[in-house]
Amino acid sequence: MASRSRRTAATEVVEEREEEEEEEQEQEHQEQQEQEQDAPQRLRFKQALVGRPGKQIGVGDLLSRLKTLVEELRPMEQEDADRESLEPVAKELAHPTLLTHKDVGVRAWTACCIVDMFRLCAPDAPYTAAQLKDIFTLIIVKIFPLLADPSNPYNGQHLYMLRSLAEIKSIVLLTDLPAAGQLTSTLFTTCFDVLSGPSKADNGEELSKNVEHHMTGVLSVLIDEAPSLSSDVVDVIVAQFLWADPITLGAATSKGKKSAPVDTKQLTLRRKEAPPAYNMAKNLCNSCPDKMARLIGTYFSSVIVDVTSGGVSGTKSRSRHRGGSEADDSADEGAHEPTEEELNDASKAHRLLRELWKCAPGVLQDIIPHLQEELGTENVQLRQLATETFGDMISGIGAAGPPPHPELNPAAYPSQSLLVPEPRPYNFLTTPTSPMSFSAQYAGAYHSFLQRKHDKSPIIRASWTTAVGRILMTAAGGVGLDPDEESRLLQAFAECFIDSDERVRLAAVRAVGHFEFNDIVQILGSNGSMSEPASILSNLADRVKDKRSVIHSESMRLLGKIWGVAAGAITEGNERIIRLLGPIPTRILEACYVNDTEINLQIDLVMFDALLPLGYPPMKPKPSANGASQIVKDSQSNGDQGFTEAELDKMRAERLLVLVSGLEEKARKVFFAKQGNQAQGANYMEAFLKMCEEYNGGVMDKNDKEIKKKLEGLINFYGKTLPDSARVADDLWKFAKAHDRRSYQLIRFCMAPESDYRKVFKSIKELRKRIEDSSASTTLLETLTPLVYRVGLLCYNKSHVPAIIDYSRTDDNAFGATAHEVLKEISTKHPKVFSTHVKELCKALEAEAPTASIPNPMGAVQDLKACAGFAKKFPKDLPLNSKDSRKLLQSFLNFALYGTPPKAAKHAVTIIMSSDNKKEMHVKEILSKGITSFDLDAEHALTKLAAISQLVLLAPQECEDDADAIVDIAVNRVLLKAHTTSDEAEQDWMETPDEDMIARTWALKMLVNRLRSFPEEGVLREVATPIYSMLNRLVREGGEASKKKNTPVGHKNLQRLLASHFLLKLSCTRRLDVLLSPTDFIELSLVTHDKCPQIRTGFATKLMKYLGQNRLPGRFYTILFMCAYEPDSKLLESVATWVRSRRAFFAARKETTLETTFGRLLSLLAHHPDFDIDNETLKIMSKYILFYLKCVATQDNLSLIYHVAQRVKGVSEGIRPSKEGDEKLYVLSDLAQALIRSWEEQNNWSMQSWPGKLKLPAGIFKALESHERAQEIADKVWIDEDLADELEPLVRAALKSKKRKVGGEGGEKSRKRVKSEKVKKERVSTSHPFKTPKTPKRKKRRSDDFDENDEDNESRAGRSSEPRRKSDRRSNAKSYIEVDSDEDEADAEAGAQEGGEDDEASADESEQASPEPEAEPQSDVEMADADANKKADSPIEEEDPSEPGPEPETKPQKKIARGRGAAKSNGEPASAKKKGKEKADVPAKATTPAKSAKGKAKVNGDGDATTSPVANGTTRRSTRARG
Repeated sequence: MASRSRRTAATEVVEEREEEEEEEQEQEHQEQQEQEQDAPQRLRFKQALVGRPGKQIGVGDLLSRLKTLVEELRPMEQEDADRESLEPVAKELAHPTLLTHKDVGVRAWTACCIVDMFRLCAPDAPYTAAQLKDIFTLIIVKIFPLLADPSNPYNGQHLYMLRSLAEIKSIVLLTDLPAAGQLTSTLFTTCFDVLSGPSKADNGEELSKNVEHHMTGVLSVLIDEAPSLSSDVVDVIVAQFLWADPITLGAATSKGKKSAPVDTKQLTLRRKEAPPAYNMAKNLCNSCPDKMARLIGTYFSSVIVDVTSGGVSGTKSRSRHRGGSEADDSADEGAHEPTEEELNDASKAHRLLRELWKCAPGVLQDIIPHLQEELGTENVQLRQLATETFGDMISGIGAAGPPPHPELNPAAYPSQSLLVPEPRPYNFLTTPTSPMSFSAQYAGAYHSFLQRKHDKSPIIRASWTTAVGRILMTAAGGVGLDPDEESRLLQAFAECFIDSDERVRLAAVRAVGHFEFNDIVQILGSNGSMSEPASILSNLADRVKDKRSVIHSESMRLLGKIWGVAAGAITEGNERIIRLLGPIPTRILEACYVNDTEINLQIDLVMFDALLPLGYPPMKPKPSANGASQIVKDSQSNGDQGFTEAELDKMRAERLLVLVSGLEEKARKVFFAKQGNQAQGANYMEAFLKMCEEYNGGVMDKNDKEIKKKLEGLINFYGKTLPDSARVADDLWKFAKAHDRRSYQLIRFCMAPESDYRKVFKSIKELRKRIEDSSASTTLLETLTPLVYRVGLLCYNKSHVPAIIDYSRTDDNAFGATAHEVLKEISTKHPKVFSTHVKELCKALEAEAPTASIPNPMGAVQDLKACAGFAKKFPKDLPLNSKDSRKLLQSFLNFALYGTPPKAAKHAVTIIMSSDNKKEMHVKEILSKGITSFDLDAEHALTKLAAISQLVLLAPQECEDDADAIVDIAVNRVLLKAHTTSDEAEQDWMETPDEDMIARTWALKMLVNRLRSFPEEGVLREVATPIYSMLNRLVREGGEASKKKNTPVGHKNLQRLLASHFLLKLSCTRRLDVLLSPTDFIELSLVTHDKCPQIRTGFATKLMKYLGQNRLPGRFYTILFMCAYEPDSKLLESVATWVRSRRAFFAARKETTLETTFGRLLSLLAHHPDFDIDNETLKIMSKYILFYLKCVATQDNLSLIYHVAQRVKGVSEGIRPSKEGDEKLYVLSDLAQALIRSWEEQNNWSMQSWPGKLKLPAGIFKALESHERAQEIADKVWIDEDLADELEPLVRAALKSKKRKVGGEGGEKSRKRVKSEKVKKERVSTSHPFKTPKTPKRKKRRSDDFDENDEDNESRAGRSSEPRRKSDRRSNAKSYIEVDSDEDEADAEAGAQEGGEDDEASADESEQASPEPEAEPQSDVEMADADANKKADSPIEEEDPSEPGPEPETKPQKKIARGRGAAKSNGEPASAKKKGKEKADVPAKATTPAKSAKGKAKVNGDGDATTSPVANGTTRRSTRARG
């Protein structure tokens, strides 16, 4: 036991000792490790990298060693590395054999080892400057380019090296090298080349994003640490932004051509995202903004500052704002002009600045002040560059320019206005983006930019306008605008539309074209609606009347597209869009009143390209099941949600009603007149096509001269309806010579009433294609398109009638009233179109017929009106006489007896009298029920009055037996009955007459209609005298008919207006006009002076309507000139515009109606109740004469007007003969002559002597008793000489109000007349200054200082058969802003087209509406002044309408008679020779194209001149000396 215990104890001791030893060893090992860790880590790599001479290291071995070295160096940390152990290897790595080794892998691994040495030895690299240069040469020149190839086997080593340089920033060592600029430039160039070029990988692998990231880091370090960088480096950086400059890129691919145009069709090929090189340049600029700002500032100063300093003049105090007069652009240029190359460089630099602001605005802080100075340079081109650049910078628009135009598709369905607006897709090039608010960052520069609005150069103002439009469109690059600032910019932008220069106005119009539809509503609409004057939308709409064709055409097209898009929202009742954009069609159509052929052409094109697009809606109809019995009903459905043809027709009809319902009165007249002219235009076109067929392409068997002559006349006629008549004529001749019979038939399809819309549309489409495919003429399509639009049934098409009838029944979208109006127009103007649907309308009327107890719907009266219009033209087509028509006839009888309102009875009677075979029986029935026991208080009394009044007009013989009863009802039971009183009746005007006034209206109409239809053989005067007496009394007494003078004011005013209307209507009949005596005519003219504006407006409107229809004698024109003092400017402008349109109308026909009425006007003024011969009164009276001159006088007809004024001194007063009356006439004659001479002088005209004789109207004038008396009157001056001097300011004021005053460049200069003392003395010393047209000497003046119209071309034009007026203005004499609508709005002849309610179915309507004005009545015939017994000349017979007007022949000048000689001519009779006439060669008399008269001119109405200087060219110039 003891030994065992001893062994155990010994073992335990041994084990303990072993454990202690192990512990000691572990402790020693730990201590050793701790000591090793505390000591620098030494490089264990001991292998040689550089071979000895004669014993080089193999490539494989060398690569293995370098890889081993990299693996040991890569995990080392800078703090643990033993620098001493690293240095030997580091020096070996810098050996030239490694740096310049031919093996790519060796160089790659060597570079990896070196960048690790840079990392471990930082901040002091273990290399000399020479070695560093070799190292960086390897890295920059050899390795960096290889980064472009991701498939390179050593790409991982290249990327490691790049990442190390970027992260460790060891690239900064490059900056310590002497003369490192070349390497630095190479580094930048290489990096951008790698990123900008395509990947060089064979497998197409793209560059890693890490390459761009690390390269950016490397270059950022260099920029930040380098003491300076060469200009080459800045060039390389800035050049990357050229990726966004399409001009530079285009020039690079256009064979070296500078400023090559950018192909907008290639925009889709642009990059969708920024290239890496672009992003790196952008990031470099943003990472070092201060350093880059200095570098880029220096770079751009070499271009911008130098060029700017060359363009700045020496004096900085020169005004840079617009002066009083606009000089040429060359006046803006300084002494030193930049060369073309300098300007190209400057333009490129400015485009780069735009892109820099968009990407890195911080680098431009030193450039903005220089750019601001450029705004003040005298050179226009540099100033323009600065203005454009600032505008785009504020808008966030880069070098690529603004975003593309939005697509406004007016034919889209559903409308774009009903879609949720979507933001434009982002594009790094064109999406406007401004990183900061320019106005807040550079307030001074922004203010200087805003001042360019007042720049003296229109080029700068135009650029500024474009810039402001972009700022508003982009909301300052997305930053947003302060509400006040936005409001100021909107107001300034609105003013650009009325700038004096066309370039500015055009820029404003085009700027709006860049706005999305929603932006137009939200942004531009915030400035005001189109009906608010001076708003952007209102001023834009005014541009449709601009005198510059490019402006009015572009603005019209733009507005048409805007409304076409808005039509959907307008249909849905969007009140905001209706208020903002609803008036667009009105403004477009009202431009027709300017009567300019170019504007009229654009209206026609916009109508069917935008407002009512031909292709709307852009869907094909579903195939019809009719006639397809073999097709299974659902076999072709396939879930098709298409529309039937009827549904598409209804969509178009709805669009038509939307358009018409939004039109104001004047525009609506234009629209209806255009559609009404379609039938007449179709007749002309049919004649033209027939002549083309007979012409047979120039190959004719017989009558070739006659056919060619007729065709030439029609072609010339069309040439006058379009701009550039020579080109139009050439195109139409080519069309005729092409002799394409298919084209003839297609045009006929467009005009045929039986053609549905689809057929018309396809015909136009095929015609276009045939013309485009032919080689006849490149402009033929441009010429034929508007002509086809004008004659095609595009609006009033039979396909639309059912839908319109449906709307009239249902009143959907409140279109009922408009639908009724359109139906009435179709039935009146296009009854053939209406005929296929008249039965449907009759069925509807049959269902709506009233009874004694059940009234009819209010809309039925419009249907009756449409049906009546159709019945008058096609009485046999109305189904009243068939076996099944008894119920329909009874319905019309019920309307005549019980219809409401009373007009329904009137229309029903018209239908019965037009179409009923048994009308005599039904007339008796209506008369019997209407007359028997008539009581005004009974039910349906007003309806009976209306029916009887129409029967009296249309069935006078049947009513003759009951004439006494009819007169008794009208007079005793209605008119002599006491007026009812009410609060409304005591007002000055009743907008809605009460039943008492309605009854009196129908009673008066009953009496008037009896006169209108009175038989020729009857004793007219006995019947007419009491009626005329009553009407004249109502006019004279202000509407008062009661002896007790207790008629309510409202009733009196209505009665006076009614009486004046009825007197006008009666005078439309020749035999009744003689009953209106000269005295009563004077009283009638004073209605224009009524204190109630509604009376004046209503009377003038009715007068213009009848005169426009040529139904009234010419003497009634004089009444319009009594409106000279009209306080309502709109009415005054309307009258003046209408008279000017008639002047052009008569001038085209070589008629002198308006000129010869001047004598009547003087007579009317002589009997004016306020007339007196004192000077102050005469100056007041002068305004009437000046108003006449403003409306009528032209350089061509002034001599005739002057002659008429002279002739008044050769007669005596004939209305109220007295010495005082004679004296008034002679005073007015001298006053008129003085005003005419002053008018001539102020306009710088040369008045021609009137070569013919003139007779003044008898009845208002009498012949003088002797020649001695005539001589005595002629020798005497009847007005004071002092008054003559006082007239001149009145004339100047009249001319000033006649035209809009212009200031600034591009417009007229204001007229300043310098009158010398010499001129004044000569004038005063003239013994008889008012006897002859001789005027004192005066200084010559520029002809373009005045805006009077030149009608030479019109005077040669033939007579037009349709109521059109040629523009008679000079293009260079109107306002700079637009053709003044007050002067040149041409009457659309809506009166002639309009079927008035009182003009229906009269027995003598055709006579009254004769195209020629009627001669004066017997009591007002013309007479020779000295010998009243001599006969007047016969009217001139007219020539072939197809012949152009004769050219004026210049005759020797004849000296104007002076002194006594002037008076001797007063008594000489007129003489003229007749000329024969040729037969008209047109289809029908009613559709004759423009006629022209040869030889003598025809004088309508009051005068009968034997010759006309405009007509036969016998004008003789005055031989007066000119000062």
